Amino acid sequence: MESNHKFHAETGFPWKHVWGLVISLVLTAIAFWLALATNQPPAVVITIIVVLGVGQLVVQLFMFMHFTESDDRAWQVPAILFAIFVAFTVVAGSVWIMAFKSLVA
Repeated sequence: MESNHKFHAETGFPWKHVWGLVISLVLTAIAFWLALATNQPPAVVITIIVVLGVGQLVVQLFMFMHFTESDDRAWQVPAILFAIFVAFTVVAGSVWIMAFKSLVA
């Protein structure tokens, strides 16, 4: 059975994935360096690391998860919104539990 789907055909070396890996490593190295080798206030470090994390998210979506390569995007937006909701719930719940724990102790 032959498939005419354009995403099943290999077109050569996966340069998009290589560039995605390089960009991800650079963003991670910047965050690592910022956290360990600078004397910035914690609020500045956290803000920059969050921005770098959003950059990592964008790189992952477009370079590795092939966000723009689907013919049927009807499921992609709800899936991403649900993932954002789950991430926010986990982070907010963790912060809430840690704050509650510090009040009790």
